[in-house]
Amino acid sequence: MHAAPDRCWWLYLLECGDGTWYAGISNDLPARLQAHADGTGARYTRGRGPLRLLASRAYPDRASASRAEWRLKQLPRRRKLAFFAAGDEG
Repeated sequence: MHAAPDRCWWLYLLECGDGTWYAGISNDLPARLQAHADGTGARYTRGRGPLRLLASRAYPDRASASRAEWRLKQLPRRRKLAFFAAGDEG
């Protein structure tokens, strides 16, 4: 994880209990992860627990986090973790 300013947006990647991966963005990562764990997060993650955070990265605003999420979702699964390690362009 990277150090981040107070009001940043996060791109994150979860591993679901069934082995699938879910990517999302949030401006309050701990609260969003708790919502997923409680079954009140994204419809996709409901009933797929337990959930494990694989990676996350801070972005300065929602627009840049959304663009990064789109780029991440275009990648094949085998390259998604590398996206987080590779820097901003993935």
